Amino acid sequence: MTTAEFSSELLNLEPSLERFALSLTSDREKAKDLVQETYLKALTYREQFEAFTNMKAWTFTIMKNTFINNYRRSKRERNTLDTQGDLNHVSFIQEAKGNSPDSHYSTREITRAIEELEDDYRIPFEMHNAGYKYKEIADHLGLKIGTVKSRIFFTRKKLMDALKDYA
Repeated sequence: MTTAEFSSELLNLEPSLERFALSLTSDREKAKDLVQETYLKALTYREQFEAFTNMKAWTFTIMKNTFINNYRRSKRERNTLDTQGDLNHVSFIQEAKGNSPDSHYSTREITRAIEELEDDYRIPFEMHNAGYKYKEIADHLGLKIGTVKSRIFFTRKKLMDALKDYA
């Protein structure tokens, strides 16, 4: 398939891509950005497309994966501290989003509580909150995945006990 044929076929998918992007983002501007990012990736990786296969499915897969990766990235960037008792969803605020003195004080106290943890617990916890998967943490630290999971769980529990006044 020539570059011109590829580009032409890709441009013919624009209405379908826009509808799919809008269904994923529920925002017209974000949908336009997602379509543009999909076009860029499709053109960048054109050599990986196999001629006479389903280009629509290929580009929709690129779009879906791009959306998921962007979502995961944004989720990591807006970490919060959940003190509702659910130990599986506790994460750390890297930056104070609020401008009140209370939020600054709370962030300092949370940071101090994390820094006071033993390295065996603190490091896996911080890596997990930075977005690393359990397996990545286990491989990096040379631990079993069960050990990593239990250390993160117990770290959350320790932090919730130490910071129970913030509930």
